[in-house]
Amino acid sequence: MGHALPMPIADHDLRYRLANELHARPFPILSAPCRAVFLAVKQPSDAASRDRDADLAHLTNLLDRYGAAHPQPGATHYSGEIGKHAIKWESHTEFVTYTVFLSGYAQRPFDPADFDVFPKDWLDKAPGVRMTSAMIHVEPRPEDDQIAAKVDDWFVPESLAVSEVLDGEVVIAGDFRIDTAGHSRFSAFVRNDTGERRIGRVVQRLCEIETYKTMSMLGFARVRDLGPRMSGIDAELSELMVQMTSGDDPSEMTLGGLLRVSAELEALSAQSSFRFGATGAYEAIVGQRIEVLREKRFRGRQTFAEFMMRRYDPAMRTVKASERRLEAMADRAIRAGDLLRTRVEVERSAQNQKLLESMDKRADMQLRLQETVEGLSVVAISYYAVSLAGYLLYPLAEVIGLSKGMLLAIVTLPVVVMVWLAIRRIRARME
Repeated sequence: MGHALPMPIADHDLRYRLANELHARPFPILSAPCRAVFLAVKQPSDAASRDRDADLAHLTNLLDRYGAAHPQPGATHYSGEIGKHAIKWESHTEFVTYTVFLSGYAQRPFDPADFDVFPKDWLDKAPGVRMTSAMIHVEPRPEDDQIAAKVDDWFVPESLAVSEVLDGEVVIAGDFRIDTAGHSRFSAFVRNDTGERRIGRVVQRLCEIETYKTMSMLGFARVRDLGPRMSGIDAELSELMVQMTSGDDPSEMTLGGLLRVSAELEALSAQSSFRFGATGAYEAIVGQRIEVLREKRFRGRQTFAEFMMRRYDPAMRTVKASERRLEAMADRAIRAGDLLRTRVEVERSAQNQKLLESMDKRADMQLRLQETVEGLSVVAISYYAVSLAGYLLYPLAEVIGLSKGMLLAIVTLPVVVMVWLAIRRIRARME
């Protein structure tokens, strides 16, 4: 027998881990009759960055009560046995889910006692709150008349959805309401020749539809909380736009208001972006999970898809409309701010132009004043220079036979010219 040759290229560190992830969450294998109890737990806030070790520790605590094997450290999914039942645990971005599968019939359909598989004191210590819980009843498919009678007895007719799925192999039903025990209810009636894996897929799909429907409705709740504030900001933004148009208030004051509104809109967008994104993703999963069931109408009843279209889709459209509205308001505030900043810059440019013109006028006045002072300086310096020259030349006046007045008159003009030339030279050197 030949030996395996070594691979000529090294594997990426995550190659096997990523490949195995695609096969890490198999569907349960179930046979009718059976039941399933489902629980989804979420931290009230900031669930995406929660301590996942606490989730794993809570699961381990439950397994210890049944003497079951522990999951691997850091695991995000687990399947195993707890006593006579099977459990499936999954850790998601915002929540964790527990599904316990029980064989056979309960004493009565949707018996609240089935939920006792989760001990009360264990539930009290959960690292979060219940987001949703459900009970699923699976039994062999009886006659259609019997199915109609049972679902009318178990569910609220006004919101009941019933359909044949997977080419008529299964009939599913549910009313998406919370019963007196605090759980949602779903039933599945399966043909005798339906495979165990197919039954498991149907039950898994029902759990996923309920979970992601509930999680996506968090976005609707967020929109309802944001609605009044968004309306208030919209009114403030419209008022600021009127102020921009009328020009009654100073542009700087209006700009300050716009910047404040823009900052608040950015804060709201940042706080809501994750929830809006998660809502869109959850909505897509709900639609996909219903689509793969390949529904057909059962005796004229509304299907799951029709229920979602009437009750669920309007809420999702409201979320999308609010998301678009918030983005449009932010863009509108940014555009208004840009326009107002341009207006402020134009006004400041005009003010700067007037200031420059005023400075030119002052410089011209200073130049004229300087020339005036320069002329006065020539006169003053010449006066003192002539006086000094007079004292110097007085002894010569008698020698040459001139009076002192005549001598000063003769000296004055040359002295003035010399002083003027000296000042001009000094100013020229300074310039």
